Amino acid sequence: MGLFAKRTKTKTRRRLRDVDQVQADLASPRHLQLYKETKADEDLPGLGRHYCIECAKWFETDTSLDGHKKGKPHRRRLKDLREGPFTHAEANAAVSYRIDNGPEKTKTQEIEMS
Repeated sequence: MGLFAKRTKTKTRRRLRDVDQVQADLASPRHLQLYKETKADEDLPGLGRHYCIECAKWFETDTSLDGHKKGKPHRRRLKDLREGPFTHAEANAAVSYRIDNGPEKTKTQEIEMS
């Protein structure tokens, strides 16, 4: 029983488009059109008619798309899009790759006058 629970924890979800790719889709309709042209309509749910741009997901019906837009995962994705993509400095800090030269030293010198 413990092994089964471990297996379900390690499963990965379906890979979605990254935040920077979705922001490019929102900024340029041509970018989104090029992405949609790479997918065959026959293979997509609902023949590719119902698409959530922010989450990069296709849905069977318009009702399921509306339900998705009211849900928590969609709202989380909108929040991520508002915050914007990560910078290189943030990415380096996330993996603890930064330059640390120790505490700053003062560069003032005291001169004694006698």
